[in-house]
Amino acid sequence: MFAYYLELAVRSLRRNLGLTLLMVLAIGFGVSASMTVYAVFRGVSADPIPRKSSKLFVPQIDAWGPAHRENGEPPSKLTYIDAMALMHRHRAVRQSAIVGMSRLIVPPRNSQNDGLINASGYAVYSDFFPMLDVPFHYGGGWSAGDDARQDPVIVIGDHLNQTMFGGGNSVGKTLTIADHTYRVVGILKYWNPQPEFFFLLRFKQYEPDFFLPFQSVVSNNAISDGGATCKSRDGSGQSFEALLRSDCVWISYMVELDNQAAVQAYRQYLDGYASQQQQLGRFQWGPNNRLRDLPAFLACKHVVPSDTQVSLLVAQGLLAVCLLNTVGLLLAKFLRRSGEIAVRHALGASRVAIYAQFLTEAAMIGATGGLLGLLLTALGVLSIGLVIPPNIAALARIDPFLLALTLALAVTTTLLAAVYPTYRASRVPPALQLKAQ
Repeated sequence: MFAYYLELAVRSLRRNLGLTLLMVLAIGFGVSASMTVYAVFRGVSADPIPRKSSKLFVPQIDAWGPAHRENGEPPSKLTYIDAMALMHRHRAVRQSAIVGMSRLIVPPRNSQNDGLINASGYAVYSDFFPMLDVPFHYGGGWSAGDDARQDPVIVIGDHLNQTMFGGGNSVGKTLTIADHTYRVVGILKYWNPQPEFFFLLRFKQYEPDFFLPFQSVVSNNAISDGGATCKSRDGSGQSFEALLRSDCVWISYMVELDNQAAVQAYRQYLDGYASQQQQLGRFQWGPNNRLRDLPAFLACKHVVPSDTQVSLLVAQGLLAVCLLNTVGLLLAKFLRRSGEIAVRHALGASRVAIYAQFLTEAAMIGATGGLLGLLLTALGVLSIGLVIPPNIAALARIDPFLLALTLALAVTTTLLAAVYPTYRASRVPPALQLKAQ
């Protein structure tokens, strides 16, 4: 029976080819616009580390007090005093203070580069690498002992390894950064999670170039205060030693906690620490801390660009308009065949059979529109960088799930659009139509 309905659908679509093309174009453009923007939205809102995000937490300590809170929130970053207190007490499975930095690197003598290389990276602790499942080509991260001894070691990214040493296993070689020589202990595979959840919550186009031990960098006064945020302008422009003693926040912090009991214990620890600081006179207010897992923290900070969300709503609105047009076209097409419907009724066809026939025809329109939508979606994803920033556009991906979803959306929405026209067509009184004939 289904093959019979397909045959009837093909005949009907050929008989009204112009109307069929209009419906296919409407469905194809509407679905492709919606799915192209959805591909971008999916990229920017994806979990940057799905295997561990529920175990990664961001502690926030209110070092500024009620007068400087925004919507009751403490700062996202920590002061040096608070970050070091959390590191020394080590109440988490793994933990790391994190700060960004840019440095000029001296190329090796046998390198083709004859000038300093501008590179960006981070100062972290040894726990950073296993905590975030950072992948390595060669070697690995440094040890807790290296942290304690402030050993001059470095982990470099694959791109910097290619630039400096021509690729390969460069473990054991040295780099000179700001008059300090560091020994390479690890070479990363390509690693550029989006967004950069462990520091600025931004979408970066390029992978980190290097990672240095936090305390080694601090002891060398190799961190500038350019990323520091202070309660007042008086805190800016101070010396590095004064920055370490100040209430300026400039250090990101992340901990790994295995279960809810550990999470609750860490929350209690943060509140106890803040109460202790209040008793010492450093804080003049009660504890106002936060401890959110990574997905909750990203949602709180509204990491997904608002214009992407607006664009998704606009694209969905365009799809709705296309579907309304399709409803009108299907209604005109089906009611024009009232005589055919009356004859089928007179020959004993049920309303269920009429529904099946017309919904089969609508499904064929949807499938054809979906195939057009696949092509337009692919073109849209490949060219979306012309209208949005390249680092955001690069997150959109064409994969089997997106293609299957595009086709399913086209067929499903067309079937939904066909329900009312099919209902109207099936309610045509056969007696009146046969008399008119």
